[in-house]
Amino acid sequence: MSFEDVKNPRDEILSVLARLEAKNFNHGSSGNISCRDGANILITPTGANAANMTAERVVALTADGAVIGAGIPSSEFHMHVAILRAFPTAHAVVHTHADACVALSCLRKPLPAFHYQVAAFGGDDVRCAHYATFGTPELADAAVVALKDRTVCLLANHGMIAIGKSLEAAFNNAVKLETLARQYLLAMQAGTPVLLPSEEMARVGARYGNYGVGLLSDTDTRR
Repeated sequence: MSFEDVKNPRDEILSVLARLEAKNFNHGSSGNISCRDGANILITPTGANAANMTAERVVALTADGAVIGAGIPSSEFHMHVAILRAFPTAHAVVHTHADACVALSCLRKPLPAFHYQVAAFGGDDVRCAHYATFGTPELADAAVVALKDRTVCLLANHGMIAIGKSLEAAFNNAVKLETLARQYLLAMQAGTPVLLPSEEMARVGARYGNYGVGLLSDTDTRR
């Protein structure tokens, strides 16, 4: 399903917000979601959660981040606007505080090639963006750097970002990243994970069709 196939992106934002909370990826008002709406951007408002959200509360922004109409956008709107500006093939951004990603981000290290599915995100690791205060342009800049040629990244001492060519694709990237982060943390508890060599990650990436090019494909069902 492409972004263009979605008849009501406001309703899809609500659906993804509820699904993230159901997975315990976000708690309270943590996390935020955005997607393109023509030349503009739709984003969850500040203080949003599944219980208090309606389609009407979704905030519209210009491509430069100016509010259209009523509403106060998420405090992380700088990050969403910067990412969508930097990556024109991305149509949606999902930011969560999922537990395993937060734990790994606090180590300020990338998620390495411990599992071949890391290649599904566009390379042989998932970068951790440099720390910056939440809701600042500095954090937005750090996220853009970490996402180069990737569809996900960690945010130091904070959480994670997933992008995609649709909200569904961004949601599925977020789920896959949290799963891999949890598995990596489990492996480290048992010992030192054996990392796959770059040559193997390149072969796997070629099978996904996205290695090193940051291709925003729909969810790949290959395991």
